[in-house]
Amino acid sequence: MDTGRNDGWIGIDEAAEYLDVNKDTIRNWIKKAESEIPAHKVGKQWKFKRSELDAWILSGKSSI
Repeated sequence: MDTGRNDGWIGIDEAAEYLDVNKDTIRNWIKKAESEIPAHKVGKQWKFKRSELDAWILSGKSSI
């Protein structure tokens, strides 16, 4: 987690790299409602903000 980076919108590939997980893991988290990953659908693509991902990790919800 790098809070010094730009907090613009990122896609699944960048989110997976940022969290050091596989893209399929991100997709599985999106499908699981209880994970509450902060994902936003823009058109046909999923988008994320790094600050929201950081807060989600710190909340402990990523371990569900």
